[in-house]
Amino acid sequence: MRERRATVVYPPPDAEPAMIRRTAFAFFAAVAGALFALSAGAQTDVGPTLAQIMKRGFLTCGVTDTPGFAQRDGAGEWRGFDVDFCRAVASAVLDDPAKARFVELSQKERAGALQAGAVDLLVSASPWTQSRDAGQKLIYAAVFMHDGQGFLVRRKRGSASVQDLDGASICIEQGTPYELAVADFFRARKAKYDPKLFPSLEDAAKAYDEEKCEALTADVSTLHGVRIGLTAPADHAVLPDLLSKSPRGPLVRQGDDQWLNIVRWTLFAMIDAEELEVSKANADSALSSENPQIRRLLGVDGAHGDDLGLSQDWAYRIVKHVGNYADVFERNLGQGAPYAMERRLNALWNKGGLMYAPPVR
Repeated sequence: MRERRATVVYPPPDAEPAMIRRTAFAFFAAVAGALFALSAGAQTDVGPTLAQIMKRGFLTCGVTDTPGFAQRDGAGEWRGFDVDFCRAVASAVLDDPAKARFVELSQKERAGALQAGAVDLLVSASPWTQSRDAGQKLIYAAVFMHDGQGFLVRRKRGSASVQDLDGASICIEQGTPYELAVADFFRARKAKYDPKLFPSLEDAAKAYDEEKCEALTADVSTLHGVRIGLTAPADHAVLPDLLSKSPRGPLVRQGDDQWLNIVRWTLFAMIDAEELEVSKANADSALSSENPQIRRLLGVDGAHGDDLGLSQDWAYRIVKHVGNYADVFERNLGQGAPYAMERRLNALWNKGGLMYAPPVR
């Protein structure tokens, strides 16, 4: 195809100043328009991470063995909240959740594996902090779990909130932020507590189960996992209060904005789908919906995959293969799982929670 060149007509030397100004304005407007068009077209280019995934034919995700989030089942298959999010990204990109592959990493290995390119995406990551965000040349794509430090107690104690723990003995993993947060909490309230320190969370949980302390502290999501491993899980409850903020989400390498957007909008699409009541169970029938928001989300109307380098039905693929946010939460952590976690802050914004996403449009 022959390149089309713009013809620029220069004003004659004796032209009036007003004419010169009009001509100059038209020229610069034409240049600006051309630059904008080039910029818009560049957004459809395939970035390095997406190109590598498309070439190899599968997505690699780094996970850490954690109850409810990433664990192997009896058949050796990975299951959990983090695992399903990775499969949602694979569905958006490759239209197949089975094309997500998992690399098990320890806490110390996670950041280095992503930095080195051993994985495309880190889904089992440490909570989002300024130092982790800025100091590791990695970037959190979004928050898919609003977590925080809490307390596990025996129901027979009758505690309704942390205010009822004044004077209680508390099992704590030594040398962790948990230890510092508990100290700050009780000091600020001029309350007393009896710290029982242990070298690991497993040791602290074992001591709690043996009634060597009245409460156990850790992140709420962790406490739900601990609870089902106790001698009598139904006899214990996680208090509703949070001592700290521990937002969690997927991590990607800095410098590939297209891949960052794909991972981020995978979560946004799952949240929007829940809000619009489009689920794994009704994704096919939703294609014929007359609701314009649903039609845009599922790719029936508009061209909302171009800027991501994906097909127009990328969000439909996510919901059809994996589900919306509620599907994934309830299946792995909520009432459909042994953990029976409440949504709390992870409920939709219009149901008292913090899960809020921009619309696909």
